[in-house]
Amino acid sequence: MARNPRNQIYPAYEDLPAARGGGPLVRLWRARAELLLLAATTLFVLALLGATRDGQWVPVVLLTSAVSVPAATRRGRSWVAAHFWCVFSRHRLHRVCMETTMHTRAGRIPLVLWITPTAAGEKALIMVRAGISAEEFEAYAEEIAAACWARGVNVYRHRTRSQFLIVEIVRRDVTPGAASPGLDRLYGRRSWVALRPDLEEPPDLRTEVVLPRAA
Repeated sequence: MARNPRNQIYPAYEDLPAARGGGPLVRLWRARAELLLLAATTLFVLALLGATRDGQWVPVVLLTSAVSVPAATRRGRSWVAAHFWCVFSRHRLHRVCMETTMHTRAGRIPLVLWITPTAAGEKALIMVRAGISAEEFEAYAEEIAAACWARGVNVYRHRTRSQFLIVEIVRRDVTPGAASPGLDRLYGRRSWVALRPDLEEPPDLRTEVVLPRAA
């Protein structure tokens, strides 16, 4: 199947300026997860040092247990890994927009409003800028998948507000009956239109209809 013309950067887009990194507030917003993790780690270390300096070992045991016990469980490790991939995919989505034509002539890239783990990978809620559409994300689906180290990417557009779209990053098969670890139910069930004809709705939001077997 022929590639979408939106994938061709030159010569149609050779006058398109490079994307900018954004202002200080935008940079802080994009690095919010890392900043929160840094703040939590700093508070943890300071509390640990203060407790050991004062000879209070009970707070030390409680603090170390709060970190080591979840890390020793499968559920805890899965939670950490799932959110690591969310942060990783968010940064890679930004990078794809900068390296392709998915930014405006002013150099502004789409906003990743929310990203959450799913049973198959991650799902990002994105608001596009003027001049960018969900169809352009679909045209760059292979580039997004490669940048996010994923198996594939599915794109869904909002039924009534086309400035909003969902980029679903697929990393693995979904085990039947497996619960999604994220909060993708907040996206709604019937609000999104798939841009590929073989996808009617996001897989983890689709209501399965079981037909009765013939006697």
